[in-house]
Amino acid sequence: MQYRQLGHSGLLVSEIILGTVPFGGRAEFEKCGSVDVPQAKRMFDIAFDAGVNMVDTADLYSHGLAEEVVGKALGDKRHDILLATKGRSPVDKNPNNSGSSRYHLIRACEASLKRLGTDHIDLYQLHNWDGMTPIEETLEALRLLVGSGKIRYFGTSNFTAWQMMKTLGKAELHGMLKPITQQIYYTPESREAEYELLPLALDQSVGTLVWGPMGEGLLTGSTRRGRKPPANTRQGSDWPEPYVHDQERALDIIETLAAVGDEHGVSVARTCLAWLKDRPGITSLIVGARTEEHLRDNLAATELKLTEEQFARIEAVTRREPLYPYWHRFTAGIDRFDPAEQPFLAEHQKTMDARKDK
Repeated sequence: MQYRQLGHSGLLVSEIILGTVPFGGRAEFEKCGSVDVPQAKRMFDIAFDAGVNMVDTADLYSHGLAEEVVGKALGDKRHDILLATKGRSPVDKNPNNSGSSRYHLIRACEASLKRLGTDHIDLYQLHNWDGMTPIEETLEALRLLVGSGKIRYFGTSNFTAWQMMKTLGKAELHGMLKPITQQIYYTPESREAEYELLPLALDQSVGTLVWGPMGEGLLTGSTRRGRKPPANTRQGSDWPEPYVHDQERALDIIETLAAVGDEHGVSVARTCLAWLKDRPGITSLIVGARTEEHLRDNLAATELKLTEEQFARIEAVTRREPLYPYWHRFTAGIDRFDPAEQPFLAEHQKTMDARKDK
């Protein structure tokens, strides 16, 4: 297990983080799993023995039950690891019990502390952007939480690049604490984050934690061309995510991952994670396994080394088209590329060059 600096903080975090979406299994989340306290304890032992040093959860998961399971299962191991959770989601029908207002965010954090059975949260994340609350109010609430010792650091989740940059800019303008991380959805099938979010992370020294790195089950190998996924899984039920624009393209990607995995004698899931963990700008991948077997397989991705040819083969079949203004950078002969965008522009260049050859 390798450890990477978490954004511009002094923390080091494992390249694999244990996610807890499958914990609890209440209020539609049973489609993700129903991991109870005894099973969670075993999963923690497996993960921590492998070198994992962060657990990620949220008040939204199973409507608070996931946090309760985490708190009970961690026990005296709590202070051996970094604990991350999220707030901002609506918790009931009260219109003020939602969003990132000072009123809601402080209450949400205190409720999470109680469910987790801890006196502080190491990384508190805004689960989504709040388009009503001024970001200055949110930053002030987070400053108060840090000052009171209830949280150590904070980050964001599911922000667009302009929302993240606005947050960073306002914090700098007013001399306030800045978020150290962003949590994003990023998979071989869904590489949209490379347009703006990952260059932002590289430029601003923001740590990037990837949720759903296997496409919420899409890229585990259970879905293959001509084979339906199991009915008791997210992909085999009416779970609404992820959004897949081109199903045939997704199946092509799965077959490529499977072919590369076969060359190593490993699973599609392990191959997927091994490719993702070394992409530019990525700090850690969050894996939320339903079973101990799946967890062990996911953790083994840290030991899988793809060849340059295999890495390039997966990159080529998963690459997104260069949207504007990226294609214009090449057609207009623009020079002076920024180091933060260079890794992704180099891949766009391959697409542009291939089109010229036709």
